[in-house]
Amino acid sequence: MGDGRVLVIGLDPYRVPGPWDPAPVAERIAAGMARFGEAGVDAHACLFGLDGSDDIEAVVTAALRERDWAVVVVGGGVRGELDLFERVINLVRRHAPGAAIAFNSAPDETYAAAARWL
Repeated sequence: MGDGRVLVIGLDPYRVPGPWDPAPVAERIAAGMARFGEAGVDAHACLFGLDGSDDIEAVVTAALRERDWAVVVVGGGVRGELDLFERVINLVRRHAPGAAIAFNSAPDETYAAAARWL
């Protein structure tokens, strides 16, 4: 699976408003991304905030245009926001039409989601 190119699109837990501790989610994201390295799979994260600090469409589009992706994984935080989810899926369809789209069940299960399509 070393030739897989995976883009993981998700929320930066440190830039999601609310009274909550983002550290556990950030740790699970890091664990999920580390699994790609252990498997020899080239994976990159495209994380953005919901705090108004990002032009989400520009950030996601730039990441999608960076290279040909074999798989794009869309994280659960994105899927929890219907308008955002629709925009991201349409950006993937437009800018990475050859990529499989995968969904993880948890941040530390991202590799398993991508592996289904690699």
